[in-house]
Amino acid sequence: MASRTRNAIGCIVAALAASTTIGAASAQGFDWKAHEGETITFLANNNPVATAILKHQDEFKALTGIDLKVDSYQEQQMRQRLLTVLNARSDEVDVFMTLPSREGMQYAAAGWYADLAPFTTGSVAPDYDFDGLGKALVDAAKFDGVLTGIPLNIEGPVLYYRTDIFEKCNVQPPQTIAEIEAAAKTIKDCDSSITPFASRGLKPALPYTFSNFLHNMGGQYMKDGKSNLCSAEGKAALQTYANLLKDYGPPGAVNYSFYQLTSLYRAGRSAMSFQSSNEFPSVMEGGERLKDTAIVPLPKGDGGSVPTTIGWAMTISAFSENKDAAWYFVQWATSPKMQAKLALEGIAPPRQAVSQDPDYKAWLEEQPLRQQWQKTLDELATTGTSEVGFPIVQNPESREYIGQAVDQILLGEADVETACAAADEALNALIARE
Repeated sequence: MASRTRNAIGCIVAALAASTTIGAASAQGFDWKAHEGETITFLANNNPVATAILKHQDEFKALTGIDLKVDSYQEQQMRQRLLTVLNARSDEVDVFMTLPSREGMQYAAAGWYADLAPFTTGSVAPDYDFDGLGKALVDAAKFDGVLTGIPLNIEGPVLYYRTDIFEKCNVQPPQTIAEIEAAAKTIKDCDSSITPFASRGLKPALPYTFSNFLHNMGGQYMKDGKSNLCSAEGKAALQTYANLLKDYGPPGAVNYSFYQLTSLYRAGRSAMSFQSSNEFPSVMEGGERLKDTAIVPLPKGDGGSVPTTIGWAMTISAFSENKDAAWYFVQWATSPKMQAKLALEGIAPPRQAVSQDPDYKAWLEEQPLRQQWQKTLDELATTGTSEVGFPIVQNPESREYIGQAVDQILLGEADVETACAAADEALNALIARE
């Protein structure tokens, strides 16, 4: 499993450069209007990628003549809805977004994804350039030879921090995880109206950010086929993350995911916010944070710097009755033209060609903070790991136990020894079901 996750993402930058053309035969016969008058359903969540894509849905209709029905939910509600539909083997949903690093192995094992590989060499627009997509991201979406999704972006959690508050409180930017806590303490003493540090506390969402702490502090989820949360490094990561939220986080931190974090930071009410790079457009909405923010990867720990790096993908349900029309939507949403548009809205492109686009470069140069954001993403792409939760089929369920262990410590319901032991026991039972 380690070979699928660790180092695979580390090859993204080099792999992104590989590019060939789709066969001329398929390109010559391509017609964007081939499914005019048909209807497909997109089950969407409210994250920045889906929001940015749907701003252009009228363009898709004009280009293809395909009617797009959108069912949109908050992310957790979207996942619940999707599980209901897929478990029932229903054709209600044609297209949905997926995180291969989260549910990819589970959904593939259940047979819930259509294999997109044949589509990429079949009915494809001449300028689609499938091979121009980042190879590591494409490979991360393959399970037992099945291509489960087409990459939409590259992202990971990064540290947003307020330069003005750091200056007012005479705090230097943290260079290590230990210095984050020291900075938070100084800021709390300096200005009690500001939340010193904020990150995810919601159980199923928390591993996205916690995993970076675990890896930077030298920990790993599994060792010798068993859960490893009770290792010295695992306990240190659990305690550190929980203490930061307990002592310096916002009230109700156990309910925080990306939406709450973004709102808090954008409103100027948190000094440090460890959250998704993908939230950059939303964090900067209104422009108030453009001049008082810096962006860096999570500072290193005893294990060095091992950022969490993942990407959303667009996929087709195995139970869709409209797979050909659905492919046209997937192809449109992941095309070089669309990804160039999304890049100008702060959705980091999974194609090297887009990142080198003159318009995108000009967009970055308009604001120094955008350049910091891109530089941070480059570091994530070079050194990151896509391991978020346990590298097993039941990865989504494993995240619940990780989140529960952190939240028990945060809420004072258990000490770290008790919390990690309970988590290891549950997780080992989960691993045994593989």
